[in-house]
Formats: sequence, C-alpha cells, structure tokens
Amino acid sequence: MPVWGIVLCAVAGGVLLLFVIWLICVYNGLIKARANFEESFSTMDIYMKKRYDLIPNLVETVKGYAKHEKEALEGVMQARYSCMSANDPKDRAKKEHMLAGTLKTLFKVTENYPQLKANANFMDLQSRLNELEVEIVNARKYYNGCVKQLNNKIMMFPSNLVAKMFKFEIQPLFEIVNEEERENPKVKF
Repeated sequence: MPVWGIVLCAVAGGVLLLFVIWLICVYNGLIKARANFEESFSTMDIYMKKRYDLIPNLVETVKGYAKHEKEALEGVMQARYSCMSANDPKDRAKKEHMLAGTLKTLFKVTENYPQLKANANFMDLQSRLNELEVEIVNARKYYNGCVKQLNNKIMMFPSNLVAKMFKFEIQPLFEIVNEEERENPKVKF
C-alpha cells in the first residue's frame, strides 16, 4: 500500500474517531438534560402531592362551618382527583390550573364565615397550603429551566441531528393558561 493510502486511511480513521466522540458527547448531553427534566418534574410532583394530601383536611375544616357550600367543596375535591390522575406534564399543567381556580373559590367561600377564618386549625392549614404554593412555584421555575435546556439541545444545530436520530422529543413548559391568572391582583384597604 502506498504512503498516501496509509495517510488517507489514518486521516479517515481520525475523522471517524472524532465524529464518534462528538456523537457520544452530544448524546450524553441530551441524556443528562432529559434526566434533569424528569427529576424536575418529579420534584414538582412531590410538592403537588403534599398539596393534594392537605386539601381534604382543608375541605373538611370548611365543611364544618359552611355546610351549605357543598358545590364549592365538591369542586375542589374533583379538581384534586383530576390532578392526581394526570400522567404527563401538559395534562398536569391543565388540571393544575383547574385546581387553582377551585381553591380560589373555596377561599372566597371562607370570606363569608368569620368564625372559620378565626379557627386555628383552618389558619394552620391555610398557612401550610401557602407555604406549599411557594415551593410549587419554585419547583415550576426549576422544571421550566430544565425543559428549556432540553428543548434547546433538541432544537439547536448540530445536536438536533443527534436528537432526531435518537427520537428525543420537545417537552412542554408549565405555563399559565388562564388569562385571569396573568392579571395583577387588586389590593383594597
């Protein structure tokens, strides 16, 4: 074999080796981004589960004072069950917005019952729910950051070629879908 043939084979082998190394690095980056996405969804799910567990206690406490508000209480529990049955992030986000709306209705109902608002158990449950809401907001921010990183890797060249080859999919952000939630709350004194 002539010298130029050996050099050509060495160059082709080097290029192939570099390509394989690049492919492995990009693939591993996509796997890491997907693992972060899955971990962030799991973190968010844990906080939501804690909230789901707290809601029946809250509803039972309100039920003791507001017996004739059955429709609002049932709406909260139905929204809770609906959220718990959601499997994917997009479905979970949609159902979470329904739950947030029913919780707002529940708290509007409590405004009509001063004794309930003064109840220590209710105040404790409401405080714990508020703390969980803050944790959920932070978990959603983390989730959306991980989704953004994964989606960027899936869409940007040249990693998009590897993503297509290994069937990585764009993931949904956890977004506000209700225009009412986008508005600033009105504060009255």
